Amino acid sequence: MTSNIAAEHEPMPRGRALVLRVVLAALTAFLAVNLYTGAPLLAIWIGSRVQQGTQLTMGTVAVVIGVLVVTVAILVYLLTRVEAAYKTVTGQKTSRRTSPWLRSMRGERDEEMRRKPLTGYEKSLVIAVVVAAAAFEIWFFFFSGSPIG
Repeated sequence: MTSNIAAEHEPMPRGRALVLRVVLAALTAFLAVNLYTGAPLLAIWIGSRVQQGTQLTMGTVAVVIGVLVVTVAILVYLLTRVEAAYKTVTGQKTSRRTSPWLRSMRGERDEEMRRKPLTGYEKSLVIAVVVAAAAFEIWFFFFSGSPIG
């Protein structure tokens, strides 16, 4: 048993860790993009398959909302698992998170002093959101056309 414990804490070879970090960052970006594009499109597509005729029904709306809730929940769960894997690969220690409303107001000054830089996981999430927002703005202002006259 002690050999398994020792094997779990052995450092990963540098090249393998780098490749794994890149793969996890790419997976994070893929999941983040699908959180706001893939999940809604899948929900609408499934709703279109359920819809009978041309008149929208509340049943179809319920199916779309239900599929959207389930797919977003799955994607968020997968994002948390990828984050845990990234922290394991990079050797970051995980700490218990305290909800903002449960934190002491006294502790805020200490927390401001201890600001930490973004991790690679967080950077890939930020980049995915910024790229999506920029793509939406470019589409909206230059390619969507005017609905007025």
